[in-house]
Amino acid sequence: MDNKRSILVTGAAGFIGANLVKRLLQEGSFDCVVGVDSLNDYYDVRIKEYRLSLLAEEAARQPGKAWHFVKGNIADKALVTDLFARYNPAVVVNLAAQAGVRYSITNPDAYIESNLIGFYNILEACRHSYDGGATGVEHLVYASSSSVYGANPKVPYSTEDKVDNPISLYAATKKSNELMAHAYSKLYDIPSTGLRFFTVYGPAGRPDMAYFSFTNKLRAGEKIRIFNYGNCLRDFTYVDDIVEGVMRVIARPPERRKGEDGLPVPPYTVYNIGNSHPENLLEFVDILQQELIAAGVLPADYDFEAHKELVPMQAGDVPVTYADTSALERDFGFKPSTPLREGLRRFARWYKEFYL
Repeated sequence: MDNKRSILVTGAAGFIGANLVKRLLQEGSFDCVVGVDSLNDYYDVRIKEYRLSLLAEEAARQPGKAWHFVKGNIADKALVTDLFARYNPAVVVNLAAQAGVRYSITNPDAYIESNLIGFYNILEACRHSYDGGATGVEHLVYASSSSVYGANPKVPYSTEDKVDNPISLYAATKKSNELMAHAYSKLYDIPSTGLRFFTVYGPAGRPDMAYFSFTNKLRAGEKIRIFNYGNCLRDFTYVDDIVEGVMRVIARPPERRKGEDGLPVPPYTVYNIGNSHPENLLEFVDILQQELIAAGVLPADYDFEAHKELVPMQAGDVPVTYADTSALERDFGFKPSTPLREGLRRFARWYKEFYL
């Protein structure tokens, strides 16, 4: 391609991906933003198409930026190879992944294909971007997950903690991504940063997430099941905070340097991105119902008690997620801070506009 500086975002029609692309179109040092997404039907494709429509509108408002969307699966090696050859990305943000702890218990194939084979294809393309002495990829940023911490009893979760005991296949694939990235960073001097996201939420989010699925069920008059009898703590992180963190990380790749033995030290790092303020699940549900009534999604006299069921913990889930974000604060001067009520209020207003 020409001398335009390009960034490739995989999973661009996804929740975090679409919000990141919007920011990249509005600001940043990239002339060309390239997105790829398979638009699979893990959840309602209309939401993915809605996000893409918003990106098309944003791109039309930014004449100085080029936006290219490619429908495809990163597990298709030829597709990935072609994307790199065509656009020569300076930065790659890999957000394409099969998400969800519970789905991984019943549909493991989807996780192996996207999270392992797909990520391997991205790593190989990054490696070969240096062929022939080319500058190649300056920074690979990829999504990991708070799920890698498993049932670790120590909180808050620190990136210094051992995470060798995943309790779901989803978590195992995300830990594998970190190990694969480390190996490629060491072998091929690829600057890479993994980001462990903590329970991301917000408008036009994923319908399989609790706040969204609870809303759907309450509207349908169904009971919502609150696991571990409500004795769970979740570090809910608003999507704009996640995107802000990713934008800052993109701009500062780990430094390439030599160790005392004269060999390259892997330019590799991992950060938590979370709100560092875990919320009790019952309190979360209480705030959600208040905001759904305030937005007009549910009537003021809705009988919530009749639609709540406290049930035991289910396989693959953890009782607490709690991010230690001190490294992110130290290195980037940033700490997610959107209050849960404000984030759920924005979601409730979006939900009414989209569905009602």
